[in-house]
Amino acid sequence: MMNRIPVNPFPPVLHGQGIARPAALGPSASKASFQQLMEGQLLKFSQHAETRLRQRGIVLSPDKLADIASAVEKAAAKGAKDSLILTSDVALIVNVKNKTVVTAIDQSSMKNNVFTQIDSAVVL
Repeated sequence: MMNRIPVNPFPPVLHGQGIARPAALGPSASKASFQQLMEGQLLKFSQHAETRLRQRGIVLSPDKLADIASAVEKAAAKGAKDSLILTSDVALIVNVKNKTVVTAIDQSSMKNNVFTQIDSAVVL
């Protein structure tokens, strides 16, 4: 079951880390607005991915979400179907056709991990 990102998918504090608030960050003029991302126009998150984000304390800022959405677009342009999106602190498996994040892995869980059933990778 695919879900749109809820307005506040995270509790106020995760493992002692503060949450980046969209209003405080403001959208970048050259990137998609946080509201567009939240409305699922660019990215959707599966229920499994939402659970992994919460469990692993992964916080995605509006800028990072825009970068990920851009990476998904690049993968789509190359004909990718299921892509690994790597950032400095998180790895995401994304179904490119549906623009849906399937799962999320934090930096500590990435080590010694094998990613299967992907046909491409985008490194940010």
